[in-house]
Amino acid sequence: MSIAERMAEEKAAKEAEEISRVKLPRGNQVIGVLEARLGGSRMRVRCFDNKTRICRIPGRLKKKLWVRDGDTVLVEPWELGGNEKGDVVYVYTRNQVRWLKNKGLVKEVAVSEEF
Repeated sequence: MSIAERMAEEKAAKEAEEISRVKLPRGNQVIGVLEARLGGSRMRVRCFDNKTRICRIPGRLKKKLWVRDGDTVLVEPWELGGNEKGDVVYVYTRNQVRWLKNKGLVKEVAVSEEF
């Protein structure tokens, strides 16, 4: 076995390890893409159920979750005002997003600039 083949196998094994566990939506949770950060741990998220929600990061997760525009997140809509507001409970990594796209759970999102 050549060095290139061995390196390719190690790379494939490493990628498989990185995406071994992907958090999937449960119950009323929805996957979305962060459009804009609004300040005060609030952000606008375009969800894949064709709704745009104002979401926040709950206090227990404020120090653990770091988000940027364009990140793919898992949103849990509120029971009251669920079509307009929600909580961000998880941020997906690039490899996890690639895996979700391969499985068909995430579709391509055209980001529109609003001025």
